[in-house]
Amino acid sequence: MMTSGTLYLIPVPIASDALHTLAPEVVTVLHTTAHFIVESARTARRFIKTTQPPYQIDSLHIVELNKHAPDSPELLLRPLIAGHNVGILSEAGCPGIADPGSALVQYAHRAGIKVVPLTGPSSVLLALMASGLNGQRFQFHGYLSPKRDQLATELKQLEDLSRRDTATQIFIETPYRNTQVLETALRLLAETTLLSIAVDLTSPGEWIRTLEIRAWRTCAIPNLHKRPAVFCLSAQ
Repeated sequence: MMTSGTLYLIPVPIASDALHTLAPEVVTVLHTTAHFIVESARTARRFIKTTQPPYQIDSLHIVELNKHAPDSPELLLRPLIAGHNVGILSEAGCPGIADPGSALVQYAHRAGIKVVPLTGPSSVLLALMASGLNGQRFQFHGYLSPKRDQLATELKQLEDLSRRDTATQIFIETPYRNTQVLETALRLLAETTLLSIAVDLTSPGEWIRTLEIRAWRTCAIPNLHKRPAVFCLSAQ
């Protein structure tokens, strides 16, 4: 009976020129794997090329995990069933954490396929670590609404959740809406609520700061427009 391959969850640097944020094992797996399921084929090829692989990039079997991908996880993971190792790559960070991949991992578990997560940067965890907020109890909410009225409602709900559960609330935003989120938070949240903003994590321009809302209202804030950011809040 043929033994199935291993499904590797392969992290990708958050910032450019940040290969140092990956464990050496990541590069080893990249250089010994020929089948990949990726969020973006172009991004994946560019990233793999920076690791100086011992093969031609064009020789890889790369399938994109997007709206055009097969609906059946079994089709995407067919190489695994045939005995090949397969790596899942998101555009940045860790697959399955604020990025696609979890449905494929669920299928692999049901099929008895070995799943191996590799060590690398997660913007969500890095922001929480650096925030100084509660790391024992926290919730991640992904993206909030782009509509101002709904955004305001959701921010107040997160503040209420944090107060009720004594838990840090974490969310991310499309970079061009960072300013809108911050302006809404400063207008609506309680003065003593702690807000942490982590921008351009792992890059030379990394900027992280945690302050009460009343302090954010009076301090100098760098331009956040079009910069990847993670927000954490904790109601006091």
